[in-house]
Amino acid sequence: MNDSGSVTYVGHATVLIELDGVRLLTDPVLRRHVGPLVRHGPAPSPRAIENVDAVLISHLHRDHVDLGSLRRLGREVRLLVPSGSRSFFERHGFADVTELSAGESVAVGPLTVTAVEAHHDGGGRRHAPVAPPVGFLIRGRRSVYFAGDTDLFAGMADLAPDLDLALLPIWGWGPTLGPDHLDPASAAEAAALLSPRLVVPIHWGTLYPFGLARLRPHQLRLPGEEFAARVRERAPQVVTRVLSPGASTSFSE
Repeated sequence: MNDSGSVTYVGHATVLIELDGVRLLTDPVLRRHVGPLVRHGPAPSPRAIENVDAVLISHLHRDHVDLGSLRRLGREVRLLVPSGSRSFFERHGFADVTELSAGESVAVGPLTVTAVEAHHDGGGRRHAPVAPPVGFLIRGRRSVYFAGDTDLFAGMADLAPDLDLALLPIWGWGPTLGPDHLDPASAAEAAALLSPRLVVPIHWGTLYPFGLARLRPHQLRLPGEEFAARVRERAPQVVTRVLSPGASTSFSE
């Protein structure tokens, strides 16, 4: 790991954050298929799921909580989850589960992980509770904001002053985008409000409904390009790095 810290875009909303000797994995989706969704691009590297210190779960939608992927990490893995969802994970055999509401924090080694507000619908999954979605703010020698899935919300500009890195969702998993999501334009507005030193777009270019990639392949590549162009217009002070699934970047590059 680079001494300044690094991130690897594993794909969709899954990011490996390496900071101050700690390895955090967000919303792990590691399998080839998740329901009707098919993974495009390379399979996740085994290194991305080795020696994970904690998993951050933003909400319970199936493209953010894939139980088969979590089992690959081991049922003993530490999970930080939204308030009201611990019983869901314990019912599936995970023992080290900590619930966090927006504003609550927990230590992971030398890092402080704080759940923060997210504007997104947390319901809709069968046999799962409706748990309020959250994002996460990670602070150590560097600061990282993982938005999970969210739309713009009041207070975003004051969420994380002096932020080093924002991991912002810029699309979804199909040819159209439903409510309570960021698209490239609104994600660029989020970058302007947050004003991090660096922004990496996530939640795009990885999962797509079976059979549609041949008919409408543009949504697997265009959102990243459009987001970078929009940030240059709306927030020129923010450095944008568009990573393909499996690619990494350090904070200091």
